[in-house]
Amino acid sequence: MSSTPAAVIPVMVPWLGEEEAQAAAEAVRSGWVAQGPRVAAFERAFAEHLGVPHAVAVSSCTTALHLAMIGAGVGPGDEVVVPSLSFVATANAVTYVGAVPVFADVDPATGNLTADTVAAVLTDRTRAVIAVDQGGVPVDLDAIRALVEPRGATVVEDAACGAGSLYRRRPVGAAAEIAAYSFHPRKLLTTGEGGMVTCQDADLAARLRRLREHGMSVSAADRHSASGGAAVVETYDEIGFNHRMTDIQAAVGLVQLGKLPAMVARRRELAERYRSLLGPLAARLVADPAHGTGNYQACWLLLPDTAPDRTEVLARLAAAGVSARRGIMAAHLEAPYKGTARVPLPATELITHRSLILPLFHTLTEEQQDRVVAALREAVG
Repeated sequence: MSSTPAAVIPVMVPWLGEEEAQAAAEAVRSGWVAQGPRVAAFERAFAEHLGVPHAVAVSSCTTALHLAMIGAGVGPGDEVVVPSLSFVATANAVTYVGAVPVFADVDPATGNLTADTVAAVLTDRTRAVIAVDQGGVPVDLDAIRALVEPRGATVVEDAACGAGSLYRRRPVGAAAEIAAYSFHPRKLLTTGEGGMVTCQDADLAARLRRLREHGMSVSAADRHSASGGAAVVETYDEIGFNHRMTDIQAAVGLVQLGKLPAMVARRRELAERYRSLLGPLAARLVADPAHGTGNYQACWLLLPDTAPDRTEVLARLAAAGVSARRGIMAAHLEAPYKGTARVPLPATELITHRSLILPLFHTLTEEQQDRVVAALREAVG
């Protein structure tokens, strides 16, 4: 008699429940579903969580990075140093403003830019650096800022994966002049789609709020809530964009923000359990850097040289009911950027070809984790 096969273990499951469903339903019942009071409340709560003065909610981290480039004054003819080892949106945001992404290599242990790898590609045309907290591992922001800011360049922190991580005991992004966050379902804190830009400067925050809403001088929410029935006529002083978040998304985000500490604690607990179970492979599991603690948004592992090709390892894991994923992509190997790297990127190429991401989510059980470890040991031989 055949037994029922075990359910496939996914790589990620958002931690969503009835509280988020009720919050979204209340937003729908209120009649205000576009950008409105809940977006403003989410912005205030997120800024307070980070300890920063300004947070601007947007439709995605990609649009957050787009606005960050504009806010940093990046435009045609400028160069922006970025890691190739990042989702392609990091480089794309640079091209949106007509600038050139210049790829730098990363630390093989963290997957992040370092001051040394950035220094190798700086030129007189460098206007900005986008420093990514890859997989939730905090980048050493201070070292990169100390290198490039005396040259007149701005460091933008791509904290897409970083909500809940700490850099020098502060939330990731809190020390940045400009930072961008993602609320995609693969991230800890999710609103379905959505993002946030944070900054230190009040004038910049006001400009970003205008730019996300077509460049309007007065937001739609403020116009509709004007008292006394007085007509409020907006002006459009520069070309803007439709980068808005909805109140439905923000309602979910407010609930998710309250869960964030529990999410981080659970993911770190599960990551340490992976470390204890993996034996010799544990030395190749991503870990905290000396300057902070990660949220394990991506629990990635570098395969040993003796392991089969990663595609084969992933196929073996899939056959065992484990849905792992390839490691972090390298933008300079994709068609739009192929052949543009100015320096060798050995650490980037090693990680992108030989790493994989293990299942890790809030509700992962010990039995499921044991299955993952057993399947991985078998898959790598």
